[in-house]
Amino acid sequence: MLQIEFVFYAGNFFENKKGVASATNFLLRNGTSSRTALQINEGFEYYGAHCNRSCYSETAVVTLHTLSRHIDKLLPILNDIFTDSVLPDEEIEIYKQNTRQRLAVNMKKCEFVASRLIDSYLYGAGHPYGAYTNVEDIDVIQKDELKQFYNQYYKNGTCAIFVAGNIPADLSTQLNLHFGKLTVGKPDFGLPDRKTSPAVEKKTRIENDPNAVQGAIRLATNFPNRHHPDFKKVVVLNNLFGGFFGSRLMNNIREEKGYTYGIYSYLQNHIQQSGWMISTEAGKDVCEATIEEVYKEMKRLREEKIDESELLLVRNYMIGGILGDLDGPFHIMSKWKNILLNKLDENYFYESVDAIKNVTARELMELANKYLHPENFYELIVY
Repeated sequence: MLQIEFVFYAGNFFENKKGVASATNFLLRNGTSSRTALQINEGFEYYGAHCNRSCYSETAVVTLHTLSRHIDKLLPILNDIFTDSVLPDEEIEIYKQNTRQRLAVNMKKCEFVASRLIDSYLYGAGHPYGAYTNVEDIDVIQKDELKQFYNQYYKNGTCAIFVAGNIPADLSTQLNLHFGKLTVGKPDFGLPDRKTSPAVEKKTRIENDPNAVQGAIRLATNFPNRHHPDFKKVVVLNNLFGGFFGSRLMNNIREEKGYTYGIYSYLQNHIQQSGWMISTEAGKDVCEATIEEVYKEMKRLREEKIDESELLLVRNYMIGGILGDLDGPFHIMSKWKNILLNKLDENYFYESVDAIKNVTARELMELANKYLHPENFYELIVY
């Protein structure tokens, strides 16, 4: 098997109108001058290949999974997509219709609404990390806007190519043959500076579904990106707090109180800046109590020294996770891609392992006192 990822700097960071980046990315393989959407899809399926496209806040990705021996048949199709996508009118209308329907269904789900809103509180509704698309935004997307975005950020943008798996001996030659003459440039892995505008109000309660039996709870605070000196050790603190099934939040709120099926905390995977998030769904009658228990666990981490046996459990869990993340070439490529896109180097990996192995209980308590205060967190319940 072979996996090739084309990472374009063509995410939400670069759009001037909401929904344009994701629409352009989705429509890439929906028709060129010489191939219809059906022909493109059949071209991949005939060789048992799979071509994904995904749009994120910073980047947009096209991923090809294929048997190595078929790569020479598939690269010309990708070249066609990247240089001659025509974004057919009928495909744009189908995309709009499907997106509207999917959004209408999702907006009835409290957890979907909560996840959108908490990001807008944390970063501001005008920031790429906090902006979310509504039906009205989909309706007003125009073909010329998509075409302009495609020309600027795909045909003439910047792209990094990541390859892993059973790599043919002549793959570099083939890649150069099909993509060496493209007008895309080499990325510097930088992003335009976009300032956040967090919401003023910290506590919000919203009724989204009068018949809902549970509420979606989100707590979040702003947090620096991976370049901050605290980041690696805070990853350990987060796992202890709510990062895995044996965490403090799970033991208290799921196992002891029975308020939820699962509760997790995590650091958001953004490049420019990040956020520290706690996410769960609980019965409507215990949502407020759930939040109080989260704050109690923050208080315990600030005031009580962590037992060495508990810290050892977290260390072993995290080291085991790293070993799993390095199992096979595709996982290793994903690790390297993450390092490069965040403008880091291989030392970051070794320093992260060192932090897991050597961070002390006292250091974790100091970090809890620095970051885990209820007044720092946005607090949202959507019923």
